[in-house]
Amino acid sequence: MLNVPPSLWEKRTLKAKQKFATEFGFMSGEHRSVHHYVVRELPYYGKPLHPESISDKLGLPIDRVNAILDDLQEHMTFLFRNDQGEVVWAYPVTVDKTPHQVTFNTGEQLYAA
Repeated sequence: MLNVPPSLWEKRTLKAKQKFATEFGFMSGEHRSVHHYVVRELPYYGKPLHPESISDKLGLPIDRVNAILDDLQEHMTFLFRNDQGEVVWAYPVTVDKTPHQVTFNTGEQLYAA
């Protein structure tokens, strides 16, 4: 191990925080709730999630859910929807077949995005 001067790692930490803020600054608490819900539910549901079901479960208006899904998809980081507007993958899981199959300790099987 090498000792790193505090000024160097503080500078690196600041750069990392700035990068995070730039890339993820668009996300509100609602964005995070929608993304976390979709990631958590895709393995159990096993098929694309409808925006209406997300709206119902999170108690958010459907227009707000659709706007959030648009934001998340537009940033090409967190999720993708099919032509019907259903969420088919939310990093790191997908209901689309990929070479990367995941089995959860509760028995659900899904693919990795």
